[in-house]
Amino acid sequence: MIEVRIHGRGGQGNVVAAYLLATAAFTEGWYAQAFPAFGAERRGAPVIAFARLNNKIIRRRCQIVSPDFLIIQDEALLHIPGIINGLKPGGRILLNSVRSSEAFADTLDARVVTLPATQMAKEYLGRPVPNTALLSAFLNLTGLLPQAALEHALEQRFQDKVLEKNLALIEAAAKKVEHNQWQEVANA
Repeated sequence: MIEVRIHGRGGQGNVVAAYLLATAAFTEGWYAQAFPAFGAERRGAPVIAFARLNNKIIRRRCQIVSPDFLIIQDEALLHIPGIINGLKPGGRILLNSVRSSEAFADTLDARVVTLPATQMAKEYLGRPVPNTALLSAFLNLTGLLPQAALEHALEQRFQDKVLEKNLALIEAAAKKVEHNQWQEVANA
């Protein structure tokens, strides 16, 4: 089973990201779960969303405490104590940041890949919503699912110009990271 914990702020599309990931997995024949955990329900408040993917029925119904992967949609959240707690040994972090991955090598006890997802979202969508760019990068890094599965999930959620812009964004985001760099963790 692959478990992903997504950290971000209200308005960044954390919950949508989890649902899109689960929908993409379901499209490919996987079993999937996606669900959020809210604190204060307001724009800008920290939000956590979870996704589980498996090729067998998922019976677990709790929050993800020990994820294989973390997707952090706001670099400023790294200042919250314990945000990376529970990450499995060998786990990976995808971080929305304009800084290089190497900039976090000494501060985070995990392998990190950064993506300037907010910048890209502003360019392609006209809004600072990094979720689909990060999902595309995540799928490209892990090789878990094809980009076509994410495209299908987007087609089920969006339409017209919003869909077209998101499709262009995910294509650009996938090209920004090394394909299958995290495949060994995804296949473990």
